[in-house]
Formats: sequence, structure tokens, C-alpha cells
Amino acid sequence: MSFQQGLSGLNAASKQLEVIGNNVSNANTVGFKQSRAEFADVFANSITGGGGSQIGIGTNLATVAQQFTQGNITSTNNSLDIANNGNGFFRMSSNGAVTYTRNGQFQLDKFGYIVDSASKRLTGYAADASGNILSGAAVDLQINTADIQPVATTEIEGTINLDSRNNPMPAVPIFDPTDPTTYNNSTAVTVYDSLGNSHTLQNFFRKTSANTWNVYTTVDGVSTPALPATTAVMTFTGTGVSPTIVPALPSVTFTPLNSATPAVANGAANVTTTIDYSKSTQFGSAFSINKLSQDGFTSGRLSGFNTSSDGTIVGRYSNGQSKNLGRVVLS
Repeated sequence: MSFQQGLSGLNAASKQLEVIGNNVSNANTVGFKQSRAEFADVFANSITGGGGSQIGIGTNLATVAQQFTQGNITSTNNSLDIANNGNGFFRMSSNGAVTYTRNGQFQLDKFGYIVDSASKRLTGYAADASGNILSGAAVDLQINTADIQPVATTEIEGTINLDSRNNPMPAVPIFDPTDPTTYNNSTAVTVYDSLGNSHTLQNFFRKTSANTWNVYTTVDGVSTPALPATTAVMTFTGTGVSPTIVPALPSVTFTPLNSATPAVANGAANVTTTIDYSKSTQFGSAFSINKLSQDGFTSGRLSGFNTSSDGTIVGRYSNGQSKNLGRVVLS
């Protein structure tokens, strides 16, 4: 019997070495969780079921338990390498069969799905065309590589300083965008139509009295509205801030034209954009443009993407925009 007990001990030690060897061999396996051999002693049973103190008959490998502790996180150059910091598993799907893994080494297949080395697809929540994350059941995540749709400009916001030291201009000659002597200052900003074509919108500022400025607008060199109409009239008080603008939020509308000669409509919808200069000032210093922005953009191609801390996959586009492409879920 003692020989059998010793043999069970050798067998248990062999199993433990196997577990240790498996842990060592997978030291560089991403997402691998080491195992631990757990043993139990084996008791002898008497024929009668009772009796005095009994000597055990050796040891037995009770289980090989995985240790789900947090592993090291390593940075890589692959934007689809995703680390799970904490509890949970990535949820994978293979023709509807769901499996789970901690290995976050993913890549794109030829259909744009995020897959692992075994071609199992990563699941999560999809995003709509506007980048809104859709709730509901998890689906196979697919990266949409289509161009992002252009957005026409609807608002221009500017903060400028008009020089209070400028003298009012005489009534003659009247404003002429091609003659710099008929206005004091100007700004220019690129705006976009519904097809993503760019246009240059310019605002011209002509001082008409001590605290009053006429604002004129041209788009691609064409006055909008037609001269001699003004876009707005800005009137300051003695503080030089918070001008009164008439109309309060002026807007201009133009028909987008192509760059050919003669220029004709390019097929985009008419653009109507508001112009907000309400935060502008009139101080005794040189004309300056502190802010001049607009909310439109042209179309753009997907140039890259990354995964944020909450699992949202954010695409970056060549036009400087970003959009949500989906969200990884954990189980």
C-alpha cells in the first residue's frame, strides 16, 4: 500500500509540472490566464464503514483552476488591438455560435468585420449613419469604410475687434468689394454646400459713423445680397462691447456655382447660413480676428480609427471629422 501512496504523489507532482510547463509555454500568448493545480488527499474506506483512525491512500489531482487575474497591458501599433482592463470577456460569434475570449488581437477581414485569428467575429453595438450607437442585441461589428457625407454650412460665428480709431468713410464712393479704399476691414471663411464643394464667403466692414459699421457679404466674389443692400448694421456703445446688430442674427442665401467660365449652378441646394458677430468689440486697437468658425464640412475618407475607454470605436476622416463606428461589449 505504501508503494501506491508514493506513486500517487509522483503522479501528482508530474501533473503539477505539466501545469507549470503549460503556463511557461504560454507566457507570450495574449489573453492567456495561468492555471494552478489543486490537490486533494484520498481517504481509505473500511469495509464496515467505521473504525478507528485511518491512513490515507495518497493524493489526487482535484482540479486545474485558471487564475483570472489582470494581466499586463502592452501598447501596439495596431488600432484593433484591444485590451480588457478588468473583469469580463470579449464576445465572439462564429455563424451564430457564441464564444468568449480575453485575447484582444483583432483585425479586419475582407468584408470589414472585426475578427480574431480564428475568423470569429467580435460582437457589440452597431452605429447608424450619423454615428449614434444603437441599443438592443449585440451584432457582429463591421467597420463602414464609406466616405462621410458632407454637411452644408448653416452658421458662421465670428469674434473680431474693429478699430475705434478709424474715421467714418464718406458716402462717396459707395462700397465696392473690389476696391479696398471703400471699406475698412474684411474677413474670409471657407463654407460648404450640400455636395461638399467649398466656397469663399467674405464679410466687409465699413465704418459709417462713430459707433456704426455696415456689414457687406460676398460669396465667391458675388455680392449677397446684391449691392447696395447691406447684410447687417452693427452699432456699439461707449463700452465697445455687445453691439446691437440689425437684423439680430443676419443670414445670407446663395446658389452654389461651379468654378467654370461661365459659372453655372453645380447642382447643390441653395445655402442659407447665419452670421453671428454678437461677441465682437470696438476698441482702440488694430483690427483683429479672434475667432472665425463655421459648422460645415466636405466629404471625407476613413483614414483610421481607435477604440476609446468605453469600447466605442471612433473613426477619423480625411476632412478632420470623427464619427462613432460601433461599440465593443463585454460579457
